[in-house]
Amino acid sequence: MRAASSSFQPLVPSFDVIVIGSGIGGLVTATQLAAKGAKVLVLERYIISGGSAGYFEREGYRFDVGASMIFGLGSGGTTNLLTKALAAVDVSLETIPDSVQIHYHLPQGLDLKVHQNYEKFLQELTAYFPHERQGIRSFYDQCWKVFNCLNKMELLSLEEPRYLTQAFFQHPLACLGLAKYLPQNAGDVARRYIKDPQLLKFIDIECYCWSVVPADMTPMINAGMVFSDRHYGGINYPKGGVGQIAQKLVEGLEKTGGQIQYQARVTKIITENKQAVGVKLASGKVYRAKKIVSNATRWDTFEKLLPSEEMPNAERKWQQRYRKSSSFLSLHLGVKAEVLPKDTECHHILLADWEKMQAAEGTIFVSIPTLLDPDLAPPGYHIIHTFTPNWIADWQGSVSEYEQKKEEAAGRIIQRLEKIFPGLDAGLDFMEVGTPRTHRRFLGREDGTYGPIPRRKLMGLLGMPFNRTDVPGLYCVGDSTFPGQGLNAVAFSGFACAHRIAVDLGF
Repeated sequence: MRAASSSFQPLVPSFDVIVIGSGIGGLVTATQLAAKGAKVLVLERYIISGGSAGYFEREGYRFDVGASMIFGLGSGGTTNLLTKALAAVDVSLETIPDSVQIHYHLPQGLDLKVHQNYEKFLQELTAYFPHERQGIRSFYDQCWKVFNCLNKMELLSLEEPRYLTQAFFQHPLACLGLAKYLPQNAGDVARRYIKDPQLLKFIDIECYCWSVVPADMTPMINAGMVFSDRHYGGINYPKGGVGQIAQKLVEGLEKTGGQIQYQARVTKIITENKQAVGVKLASGKVYRAKKIVSNATRWDTFEKLLPSEEMPNAERKWQQRYRKSSSFLSLHLGVKAEVLPKDTECHHILLADWEKMQAAEGTIFVSIPTLLDPDLAPPGYHIIHTFTPNWIADWQGSVSEYEQKKEEAAGRIIQRLEKIFPGLDAGLDFMEVGTPRTHRRFLGREDGTYGPIPRRKLMGLLGMPFNRTDVPGLYCVGDSTFPGQGLNAVAFSGFACAHRIAVDLGF
């Protein structure tokens, strides 16, 4: 028998859907589709899943990569999307409730806590601004109106006409309410009820701490969700760390027949006749699928994974409306337990000057997850994860210059933290510093960015793209799609993306 030709290529495995990246948006998309019977492959460039919701371990400490203020793990309503995503693949997660969302340390002595108890929060805020009593209640009550509309209906793809029709007939008033708020921003609504300039600054940082833009540029839909869910479903920390969310989703994905590969870096989205049909890995391996989902940023998707010169006009227009937000300078600290004063809350925000809220090292975010789950650190120690906005352009230069800059920046941050944690420097047991370069390297995000923010004031969420793109067969999911940043928001995008693909595939 004649030997087979050396040019023979074995059949490449075929999938219904390939998901590029295992951030929470990608994993929710994958698990939702696998639960519906789709053949799904997730390709992750790193050694673990989760992206910004991942973790790492050092010297007995388990650190969260990103923030530990987690929405979406509540037990009631329809906006507890992380809980629903886990349940869809028959997995669950033990969580620890946190009675305070944030302890603010702000200019002009504005020092207050956002309690899960709504009335207690309003009472504490009103004590600082008694002349704005009615305005405070009116603004936050408007947020509740948005949330109550969202919390009445199943949150799926707004690109799917049958879903929209069904949702409208089932919940007409809620749909009309959301349509009213869709083009509005939180700052516009706040100014209808509030006049005090300092109180409006407080509304700005209330938005900035999760949207990284002030209230004028934060969609009211998003504000309504966050400002109300913290009182409704509350902040719930996953036992074992934030990384448990992704680990449980992967467990559920594999239970339902899906696959995930690690250290599988996608370098190219393959197109034929201008349609996405597969991906190529750095190893040279090629996988084909009926649908491709990118959980990368839109910059990485349309400038690196696809030829930038073939970028669809819709993406060029999107880039004219949105820009990359900052990345972060992060300090992961292990400290002696006695450093923390009695009754310290888990989450803090420090700002010394309102004018520097958006500047590098202006706002400092702090989370101390061991106050909720002591098992994340050795006995007698706590984790302090603190991070502050920063840009990759500030971190160029030689290795020695880079290391020196990290040491100097860490010193400045610790000095500021000493104001609320006296003796922090002396009580340090461990420190690891991450920069925008670190975020770019390990998270695979262009410039280490946190996500897109408007270049100018836009009409609420009307400028945010949905999951389908102008490249047939290619979908995007994650913080570059509606409704934006945050774990619960990218879970929303995952539900929506999976729903749209399931309809397109006929599941």
